[in-house]
Amino acid sequence: MSNTKNLALLFQRPLEPIFGVKNDKSENVRVEVPSNFYTDKYKNVSTEIQSRFGTDNVKIIPVTLEDLPNLDFAADLPRYSSKPFCLFCRKHTEISGRLIEIFFNAKDVDSLFSCAAYAHDRVNPQLYQYALSVAMQHRADTQNIPIPSVAETFPNQFLDPAILPTAREECSFVPDGVRRPIVIPPSYTASEREEEQRLAYFREDIGVNLHHWHWHLVYPANGPERIVRKDRRGELFYYMHSQIIARYNIERLCNRMGRVRHLSNLREAIPEGYFPKLSRSSNNQTYPPRFTNVTLKDIDRPDDNTQVQISDLEGWRDRILQAIDQGYVETTTGQRIPLDESRGIDILGDMIEASILSPNPRLYGDLHNMGHNVIAYNHDPDNNYLEQFGVMGDVTTAMRDPIFYRWHSYLDLIFRKHKDTLPSYTSNDLDFVGVTVQSVACQMTQQNTPANVILTYWQRGELNLAAGMDFGPEGNIFAQFTHLQHAPFSWKIEVNNESNSIRTGYCRIFMSPRNDERGMPFTFRDQRVLMIEMDRFTVKLNPGVNTINRRDEHSAITIPYNRTFRNIGATAQSATDDNQFNFCGCGWPNHLLVPKGSPEGFTMDTFVMISNFNDDTVNENIDASDQCSDSYAFCGIRNKLYPDRRAMGFPFDRNNQARTLQDFANQTSNMGVGECSVRFTNTYVART
Repeated sequence: MSNTKNLALLFQRPLEPIFGVKNDKSENVRVEVPSNFYTDKYKNVSTEIQSRFGTDNVKIIPVTLEDLPNLDFAADLPRYSSKPFCLFCRKHTEISGRLIEIFFNAKDVDSLFSCAAYAHDRVNPQLYQYALSVAMQHRADTQNIPIPSVAETFPNQFLDPAILPTAREECSFVPDGVRRPIVIPPSYTASEREEEQRLAYFREDIGVNLHHWHWHLVYPANGPERIVRKDRRGELFYYMHSQIIARYNIERLCNRMGRVRHLSNLREAIPEGYFPKLSRSSNNQTYPPRFTNVTLKDIDRPDDNTQVQISDLEGWRDRILQAIDQGYVETTTGQRIPLDESRGIDILGDMIEASILSPNPRLYGDLHNMGHNVIAYNHDPDNNYLEQFGVMGDVTTAMRDPIFYRWHSYLDLIFRKHKDTLPSYTSNDLDFVGVTVQSVACQMTQQNTPANVILTYWQRGELNLAAGMDFGPEGNIFAQFTHLQHAPFSWKIEVNNESNSIRTGYCRIFMSPRNDERGMPFTFRDQRVLMIEMDRFTVKLNPGVNTINRRDEHSAITIPYNRTFRNIGATAQSATDDNQFNFCGCGWPNHLLVPKGSPEGFTMDTFVMISNFNDDTVNENIDASDQCSDSYAFCGIRNKLYPDRRAMGFPFDRNNQARTLQDFANQTSNMGVGECSVRFTNTYVART
């Protein structure tokens, strides 16, 4: 075979058997498997199956494999089962880790294809695609191959499944090329009477949920240690989720709602309900809802390998808090590892999540994952009704639920408790002597627009459902959805280099609301936790005044629109685009870089800091043309150290005695503050 592009065929129509006809751009393709690849279901009719498809106008990919992998370890998650795959279930992550190991250790691309073809019809479809995606991202010979978006292969987990019959009808009767997109209403999970529905555009955004899914592909919690153990992995778990919470809180303020309440009391009723309107394509069952004012219960589901009590969560939490107070964690051998400035937050991230890197799983438990499970199974804690987990049990759907933000807001509080034990940054930590930030402004790129104003509006996007239309007509069919968008803009920063030589700085840009939900100005202590990072980049400062212009699309936080909503199969990218995907498919969606704002204009403080690059660099060469480096703030850079020595979130990760943001910026000349008004217009603007 020796063709890495064929691997993408393994993701198409995941519920159909591997020997079915696939579509590769302009031609039909069939994987020809030997008789021992057929499962018991098809073994007796394998000859008839092979002759049925024929060879006319079909490209044949032969598969052979001498040493068939033993997949008995995946017996708990067979292909045809009502059990869905759950990354928050310890048993499921162990199974996925072993399957990743098999795929990762295949000796070459041909062996990987054959091995994956054999496993395709024998394990849970979601487990299969997750494990194969992780392995392909981390193998040297496949890491640049486009990995299909899970929204296209399992559209039920992202879109109202009510559109699928309409999509099949369109495919059956309208020729490919003239088919009309199926329109999804912008708000279909609740009425306007439900207050939390104001945030549905954020929580249910396809790009946001794809980001969460892809981050967990890049940073799996289980699997070969050489895959899991990445530079500052635990700290990234903390920082990425912390930024999600900050952004969610700002969206709430934009919609005149209060900041999210921490889910700190696991025994009080949860007022927020959620009815997801989603189904699982693998078993055609719906994701169960959570009614309002339910109370969390102990989960006793041995058949699903999930047994956890509320007291377990409380005990793990208390031991983690005790470790923070003591300033160290204990390993399984009794060794004490200090929670210091350099590694403390990284250790806590691995411990709270918890990944296989946790220093003592028996002592500190599985707080994050089991918290998800307690919420996800709350509707049927004893499996009396044979109901599977709700959206909180799936990384592709968890961010849709308002309770996700309450739970992670509480976990963020624990992380910040550790941060509060660290000393405040001194002037020496913050200063870049001889560099002065003179002004900070933003400007939309459209001509004749006012300064320090960013417009937001609605935009329509399209998602190709072809790869997920199992057992349906061939050809492309698109779903049209609505998402928030902002007008293109640039940052304009004037910086004075008072020295007589060129200096290199590191520019950090943040935004935060100026006023709280009561309309009162934030104190620095409260405002700093709402600082959302907008960009981070290296700058060359010539002697004298420098004007830095930086376009929003170049942000180190985000990935562009076409990388979030990419297509596979008949509309896949050309070979020249292949290096854009996989690891670098991880990143915050650019269309949500800017908060929604408000019709009258939502005032944001903008903050810029030019720090000394020599203090920040990790001394690794980063190729600026490498498209995998453009969203490193949340996702790191493949096969390299995290490209910033400072703590993630610096300089706002620690408290300071300053009363206001301006007081904080006044401590050193290399920090500056501006303002920006984000104005929302309730209209649709076409994408160019």
